[in-house]
Amino acid sequence: MKTGKVKFFNESKGFGFIVQDEDDQEIFVHQTGLIHEIRENDRVSFDVIEGKKGLNAVKVERI
Repeated sequence: MKTGKVKFFNESKGFGFIVQDEDDQEIFVHQTGLIHEIRENDRVSFDVIEGKKGLNAVKVERI
């Protein structure tokens, strides 16, 4: 599991971005990949998978 901070999340559109702790890379997150609801600045843990347009965060949990 990786860790990071939610940079942006739009609840009405159901997506956002997480900044990874290890390299400051932005990872796309969609509401279908959430275990817990998230908001901006939440600390989260997550797995990363290759999506159609790049890396996606899945199994996202607040920590």
